[in-house]
Amino acid sequence: MPERRLLQPSPSRRTLSRRALTQAAVVTVALGPGATMLAGCKDDPSAGSGGSGNGSGANGTTTSPGPTGETPTVDPAVVAALSTAATQVTQLSQLYANVSRKFPALRAQLAAGAKYHVSHLAKLKETAGVTAKAAAPLAVGATSQAALAAIAKQEQATATIHATAAAKLSGAPARLLAELAAAETQLGTTLAPVKKKDKS
Repeated sequence: MPERRLLQPSPSRRTLSRRALTQAAVVTVALGPGATMLAGCKDDPSAGSGGSGNGSGANGTTTSPGPTGETPTVDPAVVAALSTAATQVTQLSQLYANVSRKFPALRAQLAAGAKYHVSHLAKLKETAGVTAKAAAPLAVGATSQAALAAIAKQEQATATIHATAAAKLSGAPARLLAELAAAETQLGTTLAPVKKKDKS
């Protein structure tokens, strides 16, 4: 039988492998523990001169918010105008509630207007400093038709006041008052009792 020979790596490969291992050991020893630390580090997106996204500075200290982080102040004239409107809208809401209590048959007819005024008051109070002052309740008519006429008249009068106030302002406050005036005009027209025609 032919003699079997075991394959062995050539001397050149063994020498190369030993040399590579020796060089790797020398490099590791030369670098020391720092090599292991560098190998375990990951790039931190928060590192660098830009700082982290939590308001920290470049050195890791917490920085206080600048002037842009402060709550902007509202023009006193705007606060006064919207507070006056809030008081008037509150009066209208009270008038709707009083008429509904006195004449329950009108509740369904007044429901939409009452909801509008609640929504309008909430929008007005979204502006910092706006408050509704206490005001005397508006008079309720003696009959249901008189009560509707009183509401319609008050809606029209308030719409005129709000339209005038809107013309003196600008931006969002002016638009809000204009929206109120438009809604109040519509309500005043809708709720006004239909006048009977005279028979000749």
